[in-house]
Amino acid sequence: MYLLLHRLCRTLILSFGLTLTSAASTESPAFGPNTTGLLFTLHGSNTIGAQLAPNLIRDYLAAKGARNIRSTPLSTINELRIQADLGNQKVFIDIAAHGSSTGFKGLEQSQADIAMASRPIKASELVSLSRLGDMRSKRAEHVIAIDGIAIIVHPDNPVKHLTLQQIAAVFSGEITNWSQVGGHRGHIKVYARDNQSGTWDTFKSLVFGKGYSLIENAERFESNDQLSDRVAADLTGIGFVGLASIRHARAIAVSDQDTQPQAPQHLTIATEDYPLSRRLFLYTPAYSLKPTAEEFLHFVQSEAGQEQVKTTGFISQTPISIKPASTREGPENYLALTQKAERLSVNFRFAKGSATLDNKAQQDIQRLTEYMQKPQNRDRQLLLIGFGDEKASAERSVVLSKLRAVTVRSALHHHRINTAPVQGFGAYLPVVSNKSKAKIKNRRVEVWLL
Repeated sequence: MYLLLHRLCRTLILSFGLTLTSAASTESPAFGPNTTGLLFTLHGSNTIGAQLAPNLIRDYLAAKGARNIRSTPLSTINELRIQADLGNQKVFIDIAAHGSSTGFKGLEQSQADIAMASRPIKASELVSLSRLGDMRSKRAEHVIAIDGIAIIVHPDNPVKHLTLQQIAAVFSGEITNWSQVGGHRGHIKVYARDNQSGTWDTFKSLVFGKGYSLIENAERFESNDQLSDRVAADLTGIGFVGLASIRHARAIAVSDQDTQPQAPQHLTIATEDYPLSRRLFLYTPAYSLKPTAEEFLHFVQSEAGQEQVKTTGFISQTPISIKPASTREGPENYLALTQKAERLSVNFRFAKGSATLDNKAQQDIQRLTEYMQKPQNRDRQLLLIGFGDEKASAERSVVLSKLRAVTVRSALHHHRINTAPVQGFGAYLPVVSNKSKAKIKNRRVEVWLL
C-alpha cells in the first residue's frame, strides 16, 4: 500500500514539476480547488529555518505563480508563517525553527511534514520514526546544501588559525587565555549554540568527541545570528555558527592533526574537505508524503533551488569549476595529472561501512550528468581521482582508493558520461586525521575537468 502511494506521488510530482519553470501561471494542479489553507509544515534546525527555508519557500511559491507572498512572525520566537494568494485560494506554510531535534519530534508527533536538520539523524531518532520507513534511505534523507561551521572571533583578534585540538581545549576551558594560542593576553569568553541545535550537535561530534565537554560558563544561544553579533562585539569572544551567520565577526582557518589549515571557503566546503564542513538536511517520511511537500523538495534540488541556497549564504550543490592554486601539494603524478585541469566543486563519498555511494553522491551523479550535458562541456572529459584512509599497507590503500573512483565511473557511465582512466592515490592528502573516527571523510573521489 505504502509503495503504491509513493509511486502515485512520484507520478503527480513529475506532472507538476513542469510548472515550476513558469512563474506566469496563476493556478497549479498541485493546489487544486479542493486544497486550501496549510500546504505543509517544517520543524527543526534554526540554521535552515531562520533564512534558507523561508527563502526557498518564497521562490517555490513564486515559481508556482503565487502572488502577494508575505511572511508573518507567529507568537513564538523563531516561528514563521509564509502566506500567498494562488488563483482564488489563500495558502500558507508554517516554519518552527527551534533546533534539529525538534524537527524529528515534529515528525514523530505528526506535527511536521518536513524535519529540518543540520546534522544526520541519530540512531535513537531512527528507531522512534521507524513507522515512517527507513529514514536513512534516499526517499527520506535529502541533502539540500553544504554548510561550514565557522569558528568566529572579533574582527580585531590577531589569531588567524587554530587546530581542532586547540578549539576543543578553548571551548572546554582547558585553554582560558588568548596568549596560549598566539593572541594578545586576555581571558577567553566562550559563546555556543543551545542543546537543541544541530549546529551544537555537529560541533560536539566534530570537535569534542567523547573527550571534552563545554565550559560551564559558556553563554548559549538558540539563534546563530544573535551569537555571531555577540562575538563581533566582544574582543575576547569566540564562538561557532553556520557559514551564513558569520556576519560582522571573522572566521579563522582550521586544521586537524597532520593536515593543512583551511579557511571556510566555497571549494573547501563544497567538497567537504574543510574539517568543520557539514550537510544540511530535510527529512521526510519515506512514504505517504504530501504531494505539495514532495514537489517543494523537487524544487529545492533543482538549479533554481540551489541558486537560492547560494544567495542565502550557504554552498550550493550545483557543480562549478575552479582553477587550482599555483602552489599545491600532493604526489608528483597527482600534480602532473591535474596541472591543466579544473577542480569541480564536488567530492563523492560513500555510505558508512559500504562501497555504495551515499544519498548525496547519488544525487550528485545526476547533477554532474546535467553539468556535462551543457553545450560548453560536451567536448570535455572528467578525471576521477580516489583517496582513502590509511590501511595495513600503502598498496591496499591505493587499490581501495582506485576502486572508489571506479564506482563513481560506473555510475556516470550508466548516464552515458565517459571519463578518463581513473586514478587512486591512497592515503595522500588527508582532509582529517587518519587517527580520528572521522577518517571516513578521507575516503573520497575528487572530480577534475580536463
